[in-house]
Amino acid sequence: MKAVLWDMDGTLVDSEKLWDISMHALYARLGGVMTPELREASVGGSAGSVIRLIYDDLGLDLDPEAMAESADWLHDYTGELFERGLPWCGGAREMLDALSAAGVPMALVTNTRRELTERALNTIGRHYFSVTVCGDEVEHAKPAPDIYRRAAELLGFEPEQCLAVEDSVTGAAAAEGAGCPVLVVPNEVVVPGSPRRRHENSLSDLDVDDLRTIFAQLGTLVDERTG
Repeated sequence: MKAVLWDMDGTLVDSEKLWDISMHALYARLGGVMTPELREASVGGSAGSVIRLIYDDLGLDLDPEAMAESADWLHDYTGELFERGLPWCGGAREMLDALSAAGVPMALVTNTRRELTERALNTIGRHYFSVTVCGDEVEHAKPAPDIYRRAAELLGFEPEQCLAVEDSVTGAAAAEGAGCPVLVVPNEVVVPGSPRRRHENSLSDLDVDDLRTIFAQLGTLVDERTG
């Protein structure tokens, strides 16, 4: 395990609850009501995919200018919520401290736009990460693997050498598609299992040695299935 690649929303900070607020506000602004099913489908999505999902759900014309304005409004609203402070997910800050003390390089790998990510980093702390890659900085955001491949490349490693930590279906698919073993700590939605994924209920139950063990075991399982 040469590095750990972290998702942000719902993995490090419990910001999905703040996204709930801003998503409901956007729906109200557009004259609709968000269903639980739509919210679940949006978790982990990129700005573009989420806005398209909303517009399709409401039967609105897919006008690029209107959709871009809605995306900007949603991120501005969410940014104001972020500025009030973000609650940590259980054990996340402690794990960042432990990995940092152990000298393990880390990257933040998030579908969230750069501008909003920077506001979140005011709470999380930039010093933990050697690299941060955002959804608006790659050609294809999660669930495409581009963002994880880019983070590993910037760190100087292959994706197969990095453990990804995710909470969503979209994020786990992106990390696995890039070739990363994936530690899944579910938050808002159920994430399917696979030979390349390990599920744990909370980071609070784990330490750095546990992450190394999980990484090694996932590599062994994949080798056994492909050998």
